[in-house]
Amino acid sequence: MLIFFVLSGFLLSCSKDEPEYIPIPENKTLEVVIPPNFPEMEYDLSANPPTEKGFELGKKLFYDGKLSANGFISCGFCHEQKFAFTHHGHQFSHGIDDLEGIRNTPAIQNMAFQNEFSWDGATSHLDLFPIIPITNEVEMGESVSNVIEKLKADAEYQQLFSEAFDKGEVNAENMLKAMSQFMVMMISAESKYDKYVRAEENVSFSEKENYGMRVFQNKCASCHKTDLFTDNSFRNNGLPVNPNINDLGRYEVSGKAADKYKFKVPSLRNVEVTAPYMHDGRFGSLESVLNFYQNGVQDSESLDPILKQNDRLGIDLNENEKAALIAFLKTLTDENYLNDERFAEY
Repeated sequence: MLIFFVLSGFLLSCSKDEPEYIPIPENKTLEVVIPPNFPEMEYDLSANPPTEKGFELGKKLFYDGKLSANGFISCGFCHEQKFAFTHHGHQFSHGIDDLEGIRNTPAIQNMAFQNEFSWDGATSHLDLFPIIPITNEVEMGESVSNVIEKLKADAEYQQLFSEAFDKGEVNAENMLKAMSQFMVMMISAESKYDKYVRAEENVSFSEKENYGMRVFQNKCASCHKTDLFTDNSFRNNGLPVNPNINDLGRYEVSGKAADKYKFKVPSLRNVEVTAPYMHDGRFGSLESVLNFYQNGVQDSESLDPILKQNDRLGIDLNENEKAALIAFLKTLTDENYLNDERFAEY
């Protein structure tokens, strides 16, 4: 017995200079619950299943200024949770050196149910989506390679990557996968509308809200389809072209003349809190948006045919219908999502 303790002491003394073994914490897979009133998910979870550690890494990256050239502008700078991850009150996205872009910051919600991203569909995969703002010269103004070098030099990130991924390498693929895992979990489906259509919690609509829903189904649902409230298509909705910008929209990606001035149909979820509206943030209120569709739509070669029917442009709406529509649209506000601590900045 004495010999054992002596030998044990010798072995322990010999191992003082060796690195201490620290077990890697268990990395549990997160359950992604698809709301029963939602369509099928577009994102392939089998290729990048969200995990506890991957989600936390993605969240840290989302709110970290290291992803920008000046070390200050994070994704969360322009995507604020209480406004459905839009930049409320700002007409255009802006970032480093207070430079300003030409498009309004889109909401981040239900991204896993989409197959093309950005106003012009610049990428068709969620894993690639963060590259757009990171490399945009007026947003984060950085290169992916520079971001990775900064992360590699950070001991905390080295640990987080090792916990989140099997090989644990700090590289672009793992960075983008982690950010996707964070966004995949960002599902907004607990609004009054959701609870009503799912017959939950004895939720009922007022007469005005019910009327607004009928108006919406008759006059808006052709583009804002399903309970995602978008068909994920690109359309020209007849906005007068701003000559100082002349943003060609989808054409800049496809190169097809027929795609000029077409932009992605946005989801109307949480639309109550995401002003200003349209791809260029030109309207500050829902009332202004509906007034535009009633009497402001302009004709052009690529104008969506839906807005050119019955010998008139736009959508025929009276004042009662507009008031009811706004009442209905407010039922799409998801306070749970806007205040979910899982997605909040540390």
